[in-house]
Amino acid sequence: MADWLEKTQPDILALQEVRAETEDLVRLFTETGEWHILHDAATAKGRAGVAVLSKIKPLDSRKEFGPKSFDSAGRWLEADFKIGSNKITVISVYVHAGEVDTPKQIEKYKFLDAMKKRMKQLLESGELVLVLGDLNVGHTELDIKNWKGNLKNSGFLPEERAYFDEFMNYQGWIDLGRKFHPDVAGPYTWWSNRGQAFTTDTGWRIDYQLVTPKLAKLAVDYSVHRAPTYEERWSDHAPVVVNYDI
Repeated sequence: MADWLEKTQPDILALQEVRAETEDLVRLFTETGEWHILHDAATAKGRAGVAVLSKIKPLDSRKEFGPKSFDSAGRWLEADFKIGSNKITVISVYVHAGEVDTPKQIEKYKFLDAMKKRMKQLLESGELVLVLGDLNVGHTELDIKNWKGNLKNSGFLPEERAYFDEFMNYQGWIDLGRKFHPDVAGPYTWWSNRGQAFTTDTGWRIDYQLVTPKLAKLAVDYSVHRAPTYEERWSDHAPVVVNYDI
């Protein structure tokens, strides 16, 4: 990952499934330059975890999310930045993977319910807001290579996809993956470790950058940094990178 960081030089980096401790992040990223580090760990050690790292000093951050009836630790982290005369809120999100007919799926729906409510508030604020991360749902048939074989699996259930209809079609969030790549399969961002999924590009597009319309107008380009080979990749996900003219 350090090689990718050196080459890409992101100003703001959002991470999900951060299983390291905060002190580990500080130690590792100190070796790659000066970073401001925000981290929300999961309640259970070694699970979930989200972080926002930046070259720009954050103005503020928030970890509170949703009702107190469920545990959202390590899954939603908001950070505010001042860039020029603009304020931008960046939110690193890790949605539950879920599992059909289990408590894991119930927790996923609870999280998506809370996400729908908060995203509506954010959109109505009229601010520049970016929600990005591993959202663990393929929105349409274009987002999964083997969509027919996954119609009854978590990640492509009609009930899950309806939330994304709400985000994009009704609330008005812009999915930059689709804005820059309309009506094409993928580009995929995650591949199973089973079989030859990565080599044959049998993937899922479950990592998103969702932005308010005002911010969408400032997006210059969108790319998925897929590793050249299976041996060279450093995660089962590929980074989703967007440049903004702010």
